[in-house]
Amino acid sequence: MTSSRPWVDDGNVALFTDLYELTMMQAYVEQGFDEAATFSLFVRKLPARRNYLVAAGLDDVLRYFETVRFDRAAIDHLATLGQFNDRFLRRLEDFRFTGDVRAVREGTPVFANEPILEVTAPIAEAQLAETFVMNQVHLQTVLASKGARMVRAAEGRAVVDFGPRRMHGTDAALKAARAFHIAGLTASSNVLASRIYGTPATGTMAHSFIQAWEREADAFRAFVALYPNTVLLVDTYDTLAGVRKVIDLARELGDDFKVRAVRLDSGDLAGLAHESRALLDQAGLDSVQIFASGSLDEDAIAAMLADGAPIDGFGVGTKMGVSEDAPSLDIAYKLSAYGGQGRLKLSTGKPVLPGHKQVWRSEQGGRFDGDVIGRAEEDRPGMPLLEPVMRGGERLPGGHVALDDVRAYCREQIGRLPDAVQALAPADPPYPVRVSDALRTYQSEVRRRVESVPA
Repeated sequence: MTSSRPWVDDGNVALFTDLYELTMMQAYVEQGFDEAATFSLFVRKLPARRNYLVAAGLDDVLRYFETVRFDRAAIDHLATLGQFNDRFLRRLEDFRFTGDVRAVREGTPVFANEPILEVTAPIAEAQLAETFVMNQVHLQTVLASKGARMVRAAEGRAVVDFGPRRMHGTDAALKAARAFHIAGLTASSNVLASRIYGTPATGTMAHSFIQAWEREADAFRAFVALYPNTVLLVDTYDTLAGVRKVIDLARELGDDFKVRAVRLDSGDLAGLAHESRALLDQAGLDSVQIFASGSLDEDAIAAMLADGAPIDGFGVGTKMGVSEDAPSLDIAYKLSAYGGQGRLKLSTGKPVLPGHKQVWRSEQGGRFDGDVIGRAEEDRPGMPLLEPVMRGGERLPGGHVALDDVRAYCREQIGRLPDAVQALAPADPPYPVRVSDALRTYQSEVRRRVESVPA
């Protein structure tokens, strides 16, 4: 039967999990496995076009841990699957997350194999969280990382998120606006995001408004009468003819003309920007800016600016909204400790660093110059990145960070990376990350223990 709530929300999010998380939970319960487990979330390797990633999504993870419950409808549905006994279903009625979370701050640049967060809780609780934690951190980290590249390419000019219509679902579009805000974008067209997150919302008109009128000039005149400080879309028919109509409107309105910019959305954007700027300046409209959109990504933006295109801002949609060049990360949520002992995998190409870990970031001359992944209890120089954000299922002060503070922190942290790492081109050499001797030794000890257990 189709649910009457076809959206993920606080009431049904407990079922937003892969079935095997629940079958493992029941097996843990039946076998008396209830000791503390630590799961580490990390990315095994960076995509080819990423020198760093921007960690994002922690706030949603903590909200999940605070609110996840199995209501009557969820338990009744699980009963219909025929895999869960009554003892386990009764236990789910009282399910609460009681564990701890350590994490890097949202907005932190992170690198391959570095823990983004570690969850320590009774193993069944920590296991259930895998699907949701990976889903949210993966999406928002992918998009914040892509957004940071857009901001870099624009060299201080405005960058606006125009992507919700073609993103992969409503949650993706909503979380994208948040991730892009962290990365430093100017605004988003997503109105719901402005309500939920307080992010700036922006938008003026689409081509359909122009098409609805018999004359393009009449469409401009009507829109400006209602929104004097607007941006006019000039490429519906002929871009330069559209610019000339804006100039005619300026002459008609005189001092009442307040239009902020014209938007170019198709064609040779750099060339049209040069020609449009010349027309506007000749008409004395040097205060009218030029805004460009239309299948843009960081490479297109960088190329136009390298060509000297007089563009003041960019609207970016699909290629940023789905992170077209690097839409996924090799992200993993892996058991690294159980019952006080380190755990690992011996699978080829999929190593797990065992135990509780920490990342120390060193700097020289105000710039970061390398990271060390080590055991959490090590005493090392540098700035430790993982901090406690939840204890006993309740947020700590480190888990309450205002979104604008995350944005400012992200900008400051990216600005302290080496120039080559901040750049769009692959860094050569890449940012240095190494594993401490103590952690390597511990990994070897755990490996020997695992290999010594009789088959």
